[in-house]
Amino acid sequence: MVEFRKSLSPKQLLNLLKAEKNTHKALALFYSASRQPGYAHSPTVFHHVLRRLIDPNLVSHVNRVVELIRTQKCECPEDVALAVIKAYGKNSMPDQALDVFRRMDEIFGCKPEVRSYNSLLNAFVEANRWDKAEQFFAYFSGSRGVSPNLQSYNVLIKVLCKKRRFEKAKKLLDWMWSEGLKPNLVSYGTLINELVKNGKLWNALEVFDEMLERGVTPDVMCYNILIDGFLRKGDLEKAKQIWERLLEGSEVYPNAVTYNVMINGLCKCGKFNEGFEMWNRMKKNEREPDLFTYSSLIHGLCEAKNVDAAEQVYREMVESGVSPDVVTYNAMLNGFCRAGWIREFFEVWEAMGRSGCRNVVSYNILLKGLLENQKVDEAISFWEDFLGKGHIPDCTTYGVLIHGLCKNGYLDKALFILQEAKSKGADLDIFAYSSMINGLCKGGRLDEASRVIDQMGKHGHKLNSHVCNSMIDGFIRASKLESGIHFFGEMRNKGCSPTVVSYNTLIHGLCKAERFSDAYLFAKEMLEKGWKPDMITYSLLINGLSQGKEINMALNLWKQALDKGLKPDVTMHNIVIHKLCCAGKVEDALQLYFEMRQLNCVSNLVTHNTLMEGFFKARDCNKASHMWARILKCGLQPDIISYNITLKGLCSCNRLADAMRFVNDALDHGILPTVITWSILVRAVINNGVNI
Repeated sequence: MVEFRKSLSPKQLLNLLKAEKNTHKALALFYSASRQPGYAHSPTVFHHVLRRLIDPNLVSHVNRVVELIRTQKCECPEDVALAVIKAYGKNSMPDQALDVFRRMDEIFGCKPEVRSYNSLLNAFVEANRWDKAEQFFAYFSGSRGVSPNLQSYNVLIKVLCKKRRFEKAKKLLDWMWSEGLKPNLVSYGTLINELVKNGKLWNALEVFDEMLERGVTPDVMCYNILIDGFLRKGDLEKAKQIWERLLEGSEVYPNAVTYNVMINGLCKCGKFNEGFEMWNRMKKNEREPDLFTYSSLIHGLCEAKNVDAAEQVYREMVESGVSPDVVTYNAMLNGFCRAGWIREFFEVWEAMGRSGCRNVVSYNILLKGLLENQKVDEAISFWEDFLGKGHIPDCTTYGVLIHGLCKNGYLDKALFILQEAKSKGADLDIFAYSSMINGLCKGGRLDEASRVIDQMGKHGHKLNSHVCNSMIDGFIRASKLESGIHFFGEMRNKGCSPTVVSYNTLIHGLCKAERFSDAYLFAKEMLEKGWKPDMITYSLLINGLSQGKEINMALNLWKQALDKGLKPDVTMHNIVIHKLCCAGKVEDALQLYFEMRQLNCVSNLVTHNTLMEGFFKARDCNKASHMWARILKCGLQPDIISYNITLKGLCSCNRLADAMRFVNDALDHGILPTVITWSILVRAVINNGVNI
């Protein structure tokens, strides 16, 4: 117990309380003085103590202080009662605030004025008691003697916004103007903020424009809210327009938050270079970057694979005394990992260790990076270190590890980790299982893959198309086509519908086995089931059918692909042109070449080489020569294949002198003859008995 002088006065106690920065110790002084004989607290002392009790850990003392006021019968001004109502309001205790409001005259000897009404109204708002707040406002506005003021209506606007009654909130603003209340920055800012939060960006912009028209100057926060809202929605152009309006104004300037919003938004919209330029502008305008600025920019630059710039920002961050957090460190780790900067990666890793900033995400990035760079032994070593330090892997850790081990051919190690995780009841997601199944299928271990599927089902994971497609591909790789077809047929019974990839995998297998009719039937089934065959489907079928000499069926499929609105790429055009040339349909191939333009598909050197070879095989040297001319006209550079096709064609037409001119032309363009080139010329000389 603290001892005081017998002549302690409230003024002396107030000075002691103000000097004591520790609230708990200040309370001890206060309570000790309360027990001092002949001493009574003044309203000023009560007010000082109550204002320090807003903290959630201290609000329990408020009732005890109020009881002291009541028993001491200390008449207090409204400010003391307000401190009590605000303390309860800030701690979401509106019922206690209401009780004090009702008993103000009894406890404090004063009647509630407009500030007390507003404080209680705000207490209901703080506790998300919107209906109660609206009811109280109705009582307030209808009571005698006290009228709502601008602050009261601002709270009501907030209530209406929280209840998503934006139209009513807007009408209230209009009414306030008509009644001469003159809404202020808070009135408009509240509505703009809540409209943006609810995705009503254009409505918010209309309110913002009206605000300016009414002569209410927005603060930088209003601009920040709108810019952030449009950036989150991906409307970069509108965000930039608001940014420009902010720069054009003479009363408000961008602050650090504005730059942070712009940098973060630009990076998330993929405009990483613009984000970097904004950062330089921020520094030029002497706005101090903070952790959020650095973190946003580093993450964005790493995503853009501009690791040089990200490292520059990171170094500057460290030099400026801003300590990176684990999110920033992880962004740098990921960037270095993707770029293959192993030394820099481990420098950051060590710095993270020194500052105690590693988390499970850090280890996930580390393991993924090592496994993607085929450093399997190091990955396993870090995995064991991770477990040895008592860290708990999450589902991503297991997924990354199992996937990486399978990709590197360490199927047994991956299977061991999977089984060990299951035995420990660890968190395994579908990615870990599908990676394991895919690895086993590619390794031809189909029985083990089937067992993992069974285990997956027992642990509550449903089959998905990735797993099923891996199994179908595995059966086809193992030349178990019938098993693949059977598994495909059972997919729906297992609760998993086939996808385009499922059909494509099966069609590919059937074409390889030269079962073209069956492949065609599966493509037909795709259409009947509502699936839209893609370019891969048609490429597989057309290529397969063409190899099987089913050129007419392949051309029907080509026409079907066009009728479905698909846009064949140059590779698919080249396949069909090649097959037509092989079948002796060179004129049809040429017609397809001319139609490429209508589909906005640009022919390449392979297209021209294929047609040129087709005309030479058809002994049409004239049209073959025209194709050579088209190669040059299209700005393409003939390669050694182009020259070999031409040489072979000319030699077959007994035009050996022309062939030699092409050999010289190739040498003039720096293209060296190959064994095939000389073989063509030697064979021509031998066959024709000509001395060149």
